Amino acid sequence: MRRLADAYLDIETTGLARFYDYITVIGIYRCDGGNSRLIQLVGEAVTGDNLLRALKGVNTIYTYNGSRFDVPFIDVCLGIDLGVEFRHHDLMYDCWRNNLYGGFKAVERQLGIPRQLRGIGGFEAVMLWWRYHNHGDRSALSLLLQYNKEDVVNLKVLRERLAGLYF
Repeated sequence: MRRLADAYLDIETTGLARFYDYITVIGIYRCDGGNSRLIQLVGEAVTGDNLLRALKGVNTIYTYNGSRFDVPFIDVCLGIDLGVEFRHHDLMYDCWRNNLYGGFKAVERQLGIPRQLRGIGGFEAVMLWWRYHNHGDRSALSLLLQYNKEDVVNLKVLRERLAGLYF
């Protein structure tokens, strides 16, 4: 019997208001046994059909603060409730159970999870998108995608570190 894949998911948006702003990037790090694959839906490719296609065969989606941000944003913008379609596990609550508080970057620092990109957070991600969208700045898009990639790959690292804290 084939084991279903896990997916680590993070979105980038034009802001925090899901009824006003929109999703610019959906990053998915699919892990199926020894195989891992990064999928990034960008701009016009951010559609419900593309998201469901990218998640086909996934059992569990892992996020950080996804219960309060990513999942509701996707539901409003794309009409897909990931919590109904898939098993969703928000790693933020595991962090809280282990006295690890703050945003994802703060938890990474507490656990010594490295990042290549420093000094970039949600606000900078929004600015990078607008530099690309308004001025065609491909280097801004490249940086935004690298930032998103680090987020989803580090979600897997976080999950592994948290598993180690339970034993």
